Amino acid sequence: MRADLAIIAEWIKPGSSILDMGCGDGTLLKCLRDRDIDGIGLEIDEQKLEACIRERINVIQADLNDGLNEYFSDNSFDYVVMSQTLQAMDRPDQLVEEMLRVGKQGIITFPNMAYWKGRLQLGIGGFMPLTKSLPNSWYNTPNIHLCTLRDFEDLCELKGITILERTVVDHTHSRSTLLMRLFPNLFGEIAIYRFCRKVIS
Repeated sequence: MRADLAIIAEWIKPGSSILDMGCGDGTLLKCLRDRDIDGIGLEIDEQKLEACIRERINVIQADLNDGLNEYFSDNSFDYVVMSQTLQAMDRPDQLVEEMLRVGKQGIITFPNMAYWKGRLQLGIGGFMPLTKSLPNSWYNTPNIHLCTLRDFEDLCELKGITILERTVVDHTHSRSTLLMRLFPNLFGEIAIYRFCRKVIS
């Protein structure tokens, strides 16, 4: 399992309920199910839906851009997870709020646009960055709202959201190095956040 998903799995307490938005083939939900964690996935891609069904993962076909009102009431889950999907959404700010409407805590991962290789390509080369975590060209990328760690943290402050944990990994999803811990916005290729409406005592 990817290291970012392994970190997410570590953050989720056994016996919890989870909604995985953009769950892909259900890898995270399958892992959590083995730890007595009840989960539901949302996915739009039919092949990935079929993979979930083959693994007996509870999954609903849904477009995240339509929001969650049709599916879930307030505080339906302990955790709502969205892994490397935020940047492809029409209104990521609204989706973050929806995560905290239906869940007590949110967990998000996304590619960091301020990663040093991207800065170098844009600043010196003068072209949009191409990295292993952002492999598409500007004209065919599914990513429409790229952001940095600072951008996401500013959004959280604006929305009254408390960040409980933050870590970063590289494109191989290896654990954080010393440089990543010291300068996460420069050396972190993929950001991982756990957050809530107010600090949980």
